[in-house]
Amino acid sequence: MRMVETETDSPGPGVDVMEIRPPRDLGDIAHLGLTLPEAKQLLARVQQAVVAAQAHEHAVLRPDCSSCGGGCHIQAWRLHRVATLFGVVEVRLPRFRCVSCRHNETCVNWPSHCRSTPELDKLRAHFSALMPYRVAAGVLAHLLPVEAGKSPETLRGHALKIGERLRDAPAVKPAAAAASITVTVDSTFIRSCHDGERHLEVRVGNVETSDGSRQVFGAVAKAGTDIAVLIRRGLETVGRTAATTLTAFTDGCPGLRSILAEAGVTKPPIADWFHIAMRLQHAKQAASRLSTDEPGRIQAKTAIVAEVERLHWRIWHGKARNARRTLERIGKVMHVFKGERGHRTTGVPSRKLWHALREVDNYLRSQSTRLVNYAERYRAGLRVGADLSEWRSDPLRWHRLAPRSAIGDHMPKVTVYKVKLLQRDNG
Repeated sequence: MRMVETETDSPGPGVDVMEIRPPRDLGDIAHLGLTLPEAKQLLARVQQAVVAAQAHEHAVLRPDCSSCGGGCHIQAWRLHRVATLFGVVEVRLPRFRCVSCRHNETCVNWPSHCRSTPELDKLRAHFSALMPYRVAAGVLAHLLPVEAGKSPETLRGHALKIGERLRDAPAVKPAAAAASITVTVDSTFIRSCHDGERHLEVRVGNVETSDGSRQVFGAVAKAGTDIAVLIRRGLETVGRTAATTLTAFTDGCPGLRSILAEAGVTKPPIADWFHIAMRLQHAKQAASRLSTDEPGRIQAKTAIVAEVERLHWRIWHGKARNARRTLERIGKVMHVFKGERGHRTTGVPSRKLWHALREVDNYLRSQSTRLVNYAERYRAGLRVGADLSEWRSDPLRWHRLAPRSAIGDHMPKVTVYKVKLLQRDNG
């Protein structure tokens, strides 16, 4: 295989890249075409030949001095080793010096300490964001003729540098302003499995417009990254103006509400339905496990299950102020479960039910000013929670956490897929 330059008036002999001798026998399908090692070697040699031709054309240039405008001559040559998407290449670049003022010129606008191309850095960061660093390094080494940056530590360093660059980059404003923007913020803890190591609080969220434009952000608390700055930049990127209507969702954490206020979201956020529904789900599960070994307990369990379902319906339809009625009605029949025995691993169901209901009551009292009619918002196609997996795109989750009476004809069709779980690498 030979590369020949065709744009010149008199094409030269070209450059021999690689000699390929494929087997002529096609009796075995394994002999069909190039193998992966041959393709990787071919790409690497073609890349080196193309870079050598580019460097030769660059050396012919004689730039003007940026200081006095005089002519420049070659002062010295410098060899650069750069990792590209198709292997590491060696580039021999000249350094120029002005004849008049002795000013040095390089005639290239490369970043300082440049060791890889932006395309390779982008691919490394993309793979590192989708899978563990060790797996990403293995995929790159398997598919591409990359000789540098195969180790997980190298990929981690590149991904962190790209992240710092994106964090400090100015926001790019869209051409059209957004009429309404929804901001969601949530937090979770990543607990260490080893004693003595610290736990991390991760704050994540997104900003989304009604037409689907979206920006996702995330940061570790007390790690030097101001998440309020990330939220403001996300709002600017999707087109926030002074006339834009902002709607925010958080759970009951006051720290998240202060972050939103610092980011410029002055309107009080709406209580996240997902956190409410999970508390109600705990109460439903505890009610379903109540004992039915006596006739009085059978009737009491039926009444309690109906009341818990009615409590779910009330909160979903914005009638949370009547939640105390459910607790009072359940409290009148709870005495029949006195002396109930539970399993040694799961505990007493009646005690777990009462604890779950008190937790729901305390949560509703603390978030009473932030509760809305979630059913009305959902029917209007608006968000009802801060969970990044939106209810519209996850009908199974909505079916599980929405009241049965609210489903009706609003339940979208669901396609169920079987998913095989793979063991994730520790890296």
